[in-house]
Amino acid sequence: MNFVNVENKKISPSKIICIGRNYVDHITELGNEVPDELVVFCKPNSAISTQLQSFHQEPLHYEAELCFLYRQGTFTAVAIGLDLTKRTLQAKLKAKGLPWERAKAFNGAALFSDFVAIETVDNNLTLELAIDGKVKQTGGVALMMVKPDEILTQLQTFIELEDGDIVMTGTPKGVGQIVAGSEFIGKIICQGKMLISATWLAGK
Repeated sequence: MNFVNVENKKISPSKIICIGRNYVDHITELGNEVPDELVVFCKPNSAISTQLQSFHQEPLHYEAELCFLYRQGTFTAVAIGLDLTKRTLQAKLKAKGLPWERAKAFNGAALFSDFVAIETVDNNLTLELAIDGKVKQTGGVALMMVKPDEILTQLQTFIELEDGDIVMTGTPKGVGQIVAGSEFIGKIICQGKMLISATWLAGK
């Protein structure tokens, strides 16, 4: 089992639930349609890694996301995460109307900073991802079409969340291909204060 760090403790999520197409500008940049309802897919525990890959059977793309840890019926901690994607394979699967998991759920497809405790989901929570010193992605709760609290409400109508599960809430615009050797620095910021940061060096 793979683990994430939460308040200096290691927790092993049973699953990662991912929300797709939750930022209008990201939907536009990929040429997708705005969904009528919540887009949901899952990554298994085996997708969690601490090593950022640039290649897994094909070049990989990054998507930075606000990620929330579920415990006792609510979101209790937040982190920045990277949802790695096989974009070429995903496009082929979407064209055939097939599920995305082959392009999203492979080993090493989910990376997370440490999780930091929160009392509530603040509308000012934002992420920032810089690659080699240049900011590539910014966005947060205020720009989401479906806010985290509503995401949780909808998820609980059809799936049981277990303590320690992670919900990734979608990515803002600025996604792109991972280049080996690049330095990724992700941050979570709220009301001008940095809550947590993480640094990853992209491998081959």
